Amino acid sequence: MPFWKPKKKKKAVHKAKPAKSLPKYEPKPFIPPEIPKIDISANQQKEPQKPAPKKASSPRADDKKYFIETFNKLVSERNRPWDIWKDFVLMTACAFSNAVDKTHYDEREDRYLKAIAKYRKEEQALFPELLAEMTVALEKNPDQDFLGEVYMRMRLGSDELKQIFTPYNVCHFMALATMGNVAEQVEKSGFITVHDDCCGGGATLIAAANVARNDLEKAGFNFQNHILFSAQDIEETVALMCYIQLSLLGVAGFVKVGNSLTDPIRNGDSLENYWFTPMYFSDVWHTRRVVSQMMDILREERESDDH
Repeated sequence: MPFWKPKKKKKAVHKAKPAKSLPKYEPKPFIPPEIPKIDISANQQKEPQKPAPKKASSPRADDKKYFIETFNKLVSERNRPWDIWKDFVLMTACAFSNAVDKTHYDEREDRYLKAIAKYRKEEQALFPELLAEMTVALEKNPDQDFLGEVYMRMRLGSDELKQIFTPYNVCHFMALATMGNVAEQVEKSGFITVHDDCCGGGATLIAAANVARNDLEKAGFNFQNHILFSAQDIEETVALMCYIQLSLLGVAGFVKVGNSLTDPIRNGDSLENYWFTPMYFSDVWHTRRVVSQMMDILREERESDDH
């Protein structure tokens, strides 16, 4: 064979290898894996125990009792109960007045300082506590004569002035019987006035304020803007008790100290013995006073022209 012709390759013959025999399949039953057990009781013991909730303190059954307990801490051989009461009422009234009424500021600030100077430093700290006790009590229940009832419970009226205040529930009944439809009166005239010329501690006016408030709020009125209180009493301490409680009720008004028979409240009166509540100085009542003064001037001019 010529050299330029390639030799034919022999085809490789692949011999089939004998197949390996597979192992015989034998099915096995399914066995689920073991689940670890959890000891719940052990975990509960390890968890930190939460502190038991505190029990809510029961509300005070008698706020007057706490007031009297604080008051009695001031009583001593040097300080008689009546003198302490007079000083407490005077200092509280001066503090309320001096916050808004700058006309009487100097005189009433001087009276305040003279009253508080009678007491030791630790005794002076008890007077704000008395004010706080009274304020909290009236905030929780404004429908009461707090100072009048404390006054009678401590027998201050019988020992000093021989005064007996009318029980508040009687005053409340009288207010319900005499006030009428307050909302209807306000719609007609804009505001109403309530006067007591022998006010004592103010129980009658406090009852009137609460009756008027309930009536006016049902009609959608803010009672503070539509009712004006005026009061008078010959004895300063009880007159100032009325002033303090009207102030804490948030009503507009004033109290005059003086004899209502010989020196009643009247237009053009000297304001020396007048005590005005903080709400009396609000914008609403200030505007009403300005309008009233303008109407008086116009009325006087009209009368002079007629003559």
